[in-house]
Amino acid sequence: MPRQGLTTERVAAAAADLADSLGLDRLTVAAVARHFGVADASLYGHVRNREALLHQVAVRAAAAFSDQIALAVAGRSGREALIGFAQAYRNFAVTHPGQYTGTNLQLPPEVGHNSAGHLRLIDLSYATFRGYGLAEPALTDAVRFVRSTLHGFATLESSDGFGHPRALDTSFRNVVDAIHTALTHWPAREEQTR
Repeated sequence: MPRQGLTTERVAAAAADLADSLGLDRLTVAAVARHFGVADASLYGHVRNREALLHQVAVRAAAAFSDQIALAVAGRSGREALIGFAQAYRNFAVTHPGQYTGTNLQLPPEVGHNSAGHLRLIDLSYATFRGYGLAEPALTDAVRFVRSTLHGFATLESSDGFGHPRALDTSFRNVVDAIHTALTHWPAREEQTR
């Protein structure tokens, strides 16, 4: 193993890259071992099993994703922050489809609660949309609306799900403008108990 120079960090980095090229659903310990030209058993000092490998990818991807969003929204608010957020979101999801899928995995609490990237993604989302003057519970609804809209667009784009010849960038700008309009005119309703 020392001659291979394997470390937990190198294994996680290779797994993240393979998630993008193979798809997260096809990522296995065996695939990472083949990447390094070693037997599967050589990796078990760095990763316990496939589930742990997926968790490593998810945590690493969330850190990279949150870094990109943080750079895109820094010093901006309102519409400009939304544009930066949306562009960074789309770019990461389309450029790193396997890693992006990893950021949406349901992680066990001991992993998710200790993933700085996941926690930062949540904080950045709320901070960005708080700039529209939204408070709870409307803020959570708005975050869910924006996330589901951007997720849908990026997922369809990644799978070549848009068959119309209209330029995707034009459609995306219009989607972001529509999100801005919705956030600007978000319905202010008190929570109704049922």
